[in-house]
Amino acid sequence: MSYGVQFINNNNVVTLDSEYARLMVISSGRYLPNQDGGMGSVTTFPVAVTSQEPPLVFVRPDTVNAIAGMCQVRIIGSAGNWTGFYMRAYNTSISNLNGRYFVAAFAAQAIAQYGVRMWGASGQLLFDSGTPSANFTRAFQNWSYVKNDLTDQGLTRIYYSVPFNFPQDEFLLLNTFGMNMTSGSGIPRNLYCWWDFPNNALYAITVAATNPTAFFLPAVFAKMTA
Repeated sequence: MSYGVQFINNNNVVTLDSEYARLMVISSGRYLPNQDGGMGSVTTFPVAVTSQEPPLVFVRPDTVNAIAGMCQVRIIGSAGNWTGFYMRAYNTSISNLNGRYFVAAFAAQAIAQYGVRMWGASGQLLFDSGTPSANFTRAFQNWSYVKNDLTDQGLTRIYYSVPFNFPQDEFLLLNTFGMNMTSGSGIPRNLYCWWDFPNNALYAITVAATNPTAFFLPAVFAKMTA
């Protein structure tokens, strides 16, 4: 940087710089099954996220001696006014929609009543002491093919997994699992996610009429630093 402010920690890592925004946590809380007879969950952010692009939503289902499954993810709102997110349970037998979340963006918001704020050279707010930062921790893309079967509608369903130890402080990026994937036909692959707590495995499941076995979608994790 040529001017401004820079903070470096004891490990010589830049933790704050007046020229670059970090991944800032706008709000956090809990989600719960409150829609569709307990099969859906709508979470409203305490503070709307004012970024132009959809914010990044990270979730961590409560640990249970079962599988927590989620699908049909969407971010609610529009550019400059993102107000919450929706997701649905996988099915009635895999329906744990209880857990924690945080929503983040690569920009701060004026939330703190007092403290410190820092702006970049173009006037964008880079830091507010009411918005702690988050760090990406790891990503999985080395999925292992497990099996395939047919749904009740005759669609091909394919299961992929990766070993995972489900630490309490790591949250999954939900946005990735809100996107349909290309398939071998005009019908896209629907995408589902399982947290298989008893077997220490994270699953991705795709469903489509023509469902290719290649699968490279990353599962991205992050944690709040404060």
